[in-house]
Amino acid sequence: MNPQSSPEEKRAAPLHDVQIRAAEWVNQRRDSGAWSADDEAALEAWLAESPVNRVAYWRLDAAWERTQKLSALGPLPRENSPSPLRRHIPIMLKIAATIAIAAAGLGTVYFQRAHAEHEFTTAIGSREVLTLADGTHIELNTGTSLRVSADQQTVWLDRGEAYFDVKHNASRNFTVVADRHRIVDLGTKFSIRANADRLQVAMVEGRVRLDVPKDQKDASLLLTTGDVAVASGDALTVTREPSDELARELAWRRGMLVFNNTTLADAVAQFNRYNREKLVITDDSVAQLKIDGSFPANDTALFTRAAQQLFRLHIVRQGQETTISR
Repeated sequence: MNPQSSPEEKRAAPLHDVQIRAAEWVNQRRDSGAWSADDEAALEAWLAESPVNRVAYWRLDAAWERTQKLSALGPLPRENSPSPLRRHIPIMLKIAATIAIAAAGLGTVYFQRAHAEHEFTTAIGSREVLTLADGTHIELNTGTSLRVSADQQTVWLDRGEAYFDVKHNASRNFTVVADRHRIVDLGTKFSIRANADRLQVAMVEGRVRLDVPKDQKDASLLLTTGDVAVASGDALTVTREPSDELARELAWRRGMLVFNNTTLADAVAQFNRYNREKLVITDDSVAQLKIDGSFPANDTALFTRAAQQLFRLHIVRQGQETTISR
């Protein structure tokens, strides 16, 4: 019997019930020997009913896979067993709750109400999507750490890169604090990248007010669509970039890196942000070669093969390091 919801349940399913049903789906799909096309269609229909359903299923499915503890738990009961899954579901939910957010390559977290300040961190090569209670979306890129205030109106980007699609509310400002700067939403889609000594704000759509530290000349700047502000030390520059260039820079949201007349040195630096296996160029002349193309951010092997074929380079892999030379 498929774990489907009745029409009444679909209209008002408590969160706990959603988690239980997600656990049933995860177990049936993984361990039932008779998973069918009808089962697949029923699962897809349940996932389509609500974002909460999708979040519960995806997170639990990813968490259960990463624990690699199914064999230790022993075979789960089949459909003809009394009260199937009930004695295992609490274990599955506990495992899902203890998996670090950073370990989920791409997950989604929904905020239903204000709590204490939340901190979110992504591991190298991971991404995370946060959805605040007002519908604002925040996408965290690789190696990113940020905090969200209890009222969900202030975000501190401590390191890394994030994309913001803000649900604007004229009565309440949404503010991002990064590297002593404040970015105040005025109805916006924008990205911020914060390194140890450099801050970049790229405007995809709308407007923000960039408040700079008081010890700098200009107290604030208005940024509009296409503006890219870069702050480094006491210097602040603003340039205008075409939409296709901004889209290229945001390809990480699709798990891609897009290069357009990019030096191998810069391309390697990008890959090293997303992978624990590091690429090293040992020849300055190789570093200055230019490459075009789109590559999955986690596929260093594809990139090195392309570079090898294009430029007749020498590739040596040893442990967690790959060297590129003539």
